[in-house]
Amino acid sequence: MITAGAVAFLLVASGALLWIAYRKLDGNIRTDSATDRLLAKLEADRPSRTAGAKGAENILLIGSDDRSGANGSYGGEAGTQRSDTTILLHLSADRRHATAVSVPRDVMVTVPACEKPDGTRSKPGLEQFNAAFETGGPACSIRTVEQLSGIRIDHYVILDFSGFKTMVDAIGGVEVCVPQPVHDKDAKLDLAAGRQTLHGEQALGYVRARETLGDGSDTQRMGRQQQFLAALVRKVESQGVLLNPTRLWPVLNAATSSVRADGGLSSLGALYDLTQDLRGVPAADVVLLTAPRRPYRYDSDRDEFVQPQTTQLFTALRDDRAVAVRPPGSAPSPSAGAGPGDAGAGPGAGSAEAAIAAASPSAGGSPTFEGRTADVDACAQH
Repeated sequence: MITAGAVAFLLVASGALLWIAYRKLDGNIRTDSATDRLLAKLEADRPSRTAGAKGAENILLIGSDDRSGANGSYGGEAGTQRSDTTILLHLSADRRHATAVSVPRDVMVTVPACEKPDGTRSKPGLEQFNAAFETGGPACSIRTVEQLSGIRIDHYVILDFSGFKTMVDAIGGVEVCVPQPVHDKDAKLDLAAGRQTLHGEQALGYVRARETLGDGSDTQRMGRQQQFLAALVRKVESQGVLLNPTRLWPVLNAATSSVRADGGLSSLGALYDLTQDLRGVPAADVVLLTAPRRPYRYDSDRDEFVQPQTTQLFTALRDDRAVAVRPPGSAPSPSAGAGPGDAGAGPGAGSAEAAIAAASPSAGGSPTFEGRTADVDACAQH
């Protein structure tokens, strides 16, 4: 009787602790109800899902450089926000492939009319992509992506500077490869060359820096962000974070405290289901690339999409087809566009001529994109 009573007490106590933990994590999540309402008003104008893509999910990941609250130490005007990082994450219906496409912040696109924070409505016009977030917040960014791609955005997640640092620290840092020493006061970055495990502040500086890394272009910065995400995926998979409750708790606590999401993702159950979907995708089938771009013909400080590669890329995702990639900087093979199940596009960097040369699909196929898969260790390539 004593043993049975002790076991019963332990079961009840454990259940109570689990319930408290669940309530805490679930309560951490911030729902962006305002954006949900704006999108609901525009439902008739939003793209529908194609018949071949039922079960697939498209999530827009937005990195906000909001300078309010804890982000005030990064300078800039409090209350302003831009989206220097926007990634379209496509999860295939069978959950065997995931494709993350970086949308260049400076690419010139048609931004639709959007409702501003003060209730007025902006006029549609040709602007650089990150102006959409500044004008009308996430709803405007989502509508812009949907308009240019024809892809229905099912969910969205917004992460600011502080949230990013918290997430990186929760998994114990991320290893990157630094080709040469970096000293960037503005990015709060001081790194020696070689393999480095970056934690919060340094990790943020690494994915934000431009002038002191590479050629200073936003294209190379997006490539560096993709390498960082690939390393993060490998870290989580190799250490079994999603299968180890002791390691999973701080990650879940950080994730739920750091993001703002739509109503469909604003519960612990929904986020858990998403992590399980991602856990089933092998790192070799997680593809990261930049939407094909080149310098804008009227202003070299801006970008424009390379066609027809960009349309081919978005069509592949819209139809839930796997995207084939080749290493950045490598020459496209003559048969780069072979299989009908492959999707392709031009390079995410380099000259306009190289971009066009990479997009010569064979009959019934499409070109292979410049990009990377998450299983490739960037450090091993140096």
